[in-house]
Amino acid sequence: MNKAAIYHRPESEFAYLYSKENMHIRIQVAHEDIASVSLVYGDPYRWENTQNPELQSWKSMVVEMTKGLSTSVNDYFEAEVSVPTKRMDYLFVLTAIDGEKSIYTDQGVMPFSEELLTKKYAAFRFPYFHETDRAKAPEWVKKTVWYQIFPERFANGDKSNDPEGVKEWNSVENPDRQDFYGGDLQGVIEHLDHLTELGVNGIYFTPIFQAHSNHKYDTEDYLEIDKNFGDKKVFKTLIEEAHARGIKVMLDAVFNHIGDTSVQWQDVLKNQEKSKYADWFHVNSWPAAYTPMDDFENSEDATYDTFAFTPHMPKLNTANAEVQDYLLHIADYWIREFDIDAWRLDVADEVDHAFWKKFRQTCDSAKEDFYILGEVWHSAQPWLGGDEFSAVMNYAYTNAITDALVKKTLTLEQMVSAINTQLMLYRKQTNQVMFNVLDSHDTPRILTVAKGNKNLMKQVEMFTYLQPGVPCIYYGDEYALTGDMDPDCRKCMPWEKEEQDEDMFAFFKKIVAFRHEYAETLSGAALTWKIIDGKNGIVKFERGDLKAIFNIGERPAYFVGDNIILSHLVEGKNVGQFGFVVYK
Repeated sequence: MNKAAIYHRPESEFAYLYSKENMHIRIQVAHEDIASVSLVYGDPYRWENTQNPELQSWKSMVVEMTKGLSTSVNDYFEAEVSVPTKRMDYLFVLTAIDGEKSIYTDQGVMPFSEELLTKKYAAFRFPYFHETDRAKAPEWVKKTVWYQIFPERFANGDKSNDPEGVKEWNSVENPDRQDFYGGDLQGVIEHLDHLTELGVNGIYFTPIFQAHSNHKYDTEDYLEIDKNFGDKKVFKTLIEEAHARGIKVMLDAVFNHIGDTSVQWQDVLKNQEKSKYADWFHVNSWPAAYTPMDDFENSEDATYDTFAFTPHMPKLNTANAEVQDYLLHIADYWIREFDIDAWRLDVADEVDHAFWKKFRQTCDSAKEDFYILGEVWHSAQPWLGGDEFSAVMNYAYTNAITDALVKKTLTLEQMVSAINTQLMLYRKQTNQVMFNVLDSHDTPRILTVAKGNKNLMKQVEMFTYLQPGVPCIYYGDEYALTGDMDPDCRKCMPWEKEEQDEDMFAFFKKIVAFRHEYAETLSGAALTWKIIDGKNGIVKFERGDLKAIFNIGERPAYFVGDNIILSHLVEGKNVGQFGFVVYK
């Protein structure tokens, strides 16, 4: 038995309250080392033979844990249990492949003995099932298919608010970083029927507040709609029209930094250390200044902290009480006044945890079942304990899929190991609402990554739609829009019929409808891998009663199944290259 590989941590993703009464318990062991794990658990205060301390024994229950997901180095065993008194002590009994038995306690691994169990020596403890501490995920998110809109490039519905120097709408042209094309909120309203036809029921907007740039991540005024996008009346109409169609709305909050054209930063530049906003920022030495370079967005000698090395985005000091009050008012205002359903938080990992805890309390007070999505590109456990974010943009998860199925830089075995690793980082209720994106305003479009192979794009999209978490379509993907890294991935939406790929649109309609039809299964059912054949490029897995086969190899794959739900490039019982079949 590899005792060094055994791991469990109380009150974490290894032991957490899933529902009001039910605890989920996990334990990590070495891959293919442990044959079985029993969970011995019960109320910490219930004993037998209490009159005789020598004979006293703990009144416990036992459940066999289920072997779940595995990585290249670890296996995970899981169990769901409940204790009527809402408090629990527990220990693990492990049996190795060779028959060796051990007990795992809060003080480590010990040789098996009945006395350790009857005395519950050094048991792990969950002191009380506090519902207020349970990590909660809004139920509606589990049933949502999101659609990301970059407003400046989606549709121009009102030419009267076009910025100076606006270019003609062109979905083929490669935009420059500073270009404007006139997209606005009225344009979104006029194309809500397109989203309804597609079947999506959530819109994620990149920033819409007053800003200098086309992307609006350099906010000037968080309490005003950008003048080139419309005004609050138009935005309120958009919200009402979206909600009438059953579409939720998520706005982008840029609280890590602010634009250098904002009133606050301009006052700092004018008055320097005497500015009333001096402590709103991280100025390391006065005067606050930088040396302009050929690259407008880069300067490495700024005397103040910024987003990346962008001198036009000075970093906010969110530990400052005035900054906190200002930003929390903004968070509350757009929820209460306009009834938004979610916030997406830009550069969320660079803002302090103390602020995000206050932010969560503010949002929860303003609206029940509010969704908070953080932009974190790496492992995100510190933000996902239930008192900060609901989920994060699941780049680590979807990158594993893209790297294996599209780029071929990971083997299928490595992909499965990476996916399982990510799933074991978080609670089940968190995994159910993680935000799965294959492309976005920050990445090349998936069709470009697939080198124009539309069959491959369809395959990787379907693979992602079958995963835990919720999918998101980046505007234009449904019409096979291409684009390399920013700003090329921010082309104009193709609204001219001759520029639209109707076959791709029909495909997206099918997989969105499929996701809605099987939302309960795809949200709650475990992911079970059945075949991982890297040599022949075949991967098969199950989600509840759904079965799926994907073929990235060059030879057809044979499958057995009668009730085909969705298929692509399937002939008879064979799945061709870049093909898939989903069946029962």
